[in-house]
Amino acid sequence: MMSRTVVIAGASGFIGGYFKQRFIAEGWQVRTVGRDASADAQWHDDGAITKVLDGAELLVNLAGRSVNCRYDEKHRREILDSRVLTTRALGRAVAACAEPPRTWINSSTGTIYRHAEDHPQSEVSGELGSGFSVDVARAWEDELAAAVVPATRKVPLRIAIVLGAGGVMSPLRNLARLGLGGHMGPGTQKFSWIHVEDLFRAVVFIHADPGVTGPVNAASPYPVDNRELMALVRRSMGVPFGIPTPAWLLEAGAVLIRTQTELVLKSRWVEPRKLLGAGFTFVYPCLTGALNQIANPTRSLT
Repeated sequence: MMSRTVVIAGASGFIGGYFKQRFIAEGWQVRTVGRDASADAQWHDDGAITKVLDGAELLVNLAGRSVNCRYDEKHRREILDSRVLTTRALGRAVAACAEPPRTWINSSTGTIYRHAEDHPQSEVSGELGSGFSVDVARAWEDELAAAVVPATRKVPLRIAIVLGAGGVMSPLRNLARLGLGGHMGPGTQKFSWIHVEDLFRAVVFIHADPGVTGPVNAASPYPVDNRELMALVRRSMGVPFGIPTPAWLLEAGAVLIRTQTELVLKSRWVEPRKLLGAGFTFVYPCLTGALNQIANPTRSLT
């Protein structure tokens, strides 16, 4: 039997690296599109991207510059272009395929919804927010919608903050280790998250079920607030206490470490209604289990 083929665009990051390893473990053939020389096709070469995609069953696009930076003009342009232009290039390549992928799952972000402390934001009733991050997310999804690929199901995946051995966990664990792992700002802002293993499983699940159409929220059904998040991070590391950080100090610190306070102060309350409605089950629905696995990575993922 021929092995199934998946193309991962943006495979060099934390999520992409994990996905590559997991797809290979599940018996898939993995091809990659990216900036680095090890990728099977580079972004500037439409012909090579088409060749890599032709005959593949699934396309997963994770490309996009990190948003963990100050939003100056240069970085804003890089953040936007790294999402929109890569999606546009994939659209051209899929359209040129003789045998295009059956499913194209394209990253989007749970940050597309407004700051919400009153009720969760589902794919059906969620209200989109405003500001730079939301504008980027809208442009990203609009670019996917604009791709004319009638034989391919396109699913924008609105991903919450992804937890695993890397990514956002490193700075949070470092803060806790330094005794600064208290709540940030008011501490009431919601933290929607998903374990990287559940994100991988959600992608495979969506591909297998043609009834699941986008946009789809990829988030655990049990978000926490920032106060509980930091308490659980401390507990998973055996750190007894943490000094809270008021919003004004976060603003000053964010300038020093060249990032944006939005990453910790915005209340993201993302509800995975479509996944749950389609029967998807989470291996890590609760943050305690997810953090324990990350703190003890030798523990089985299944």
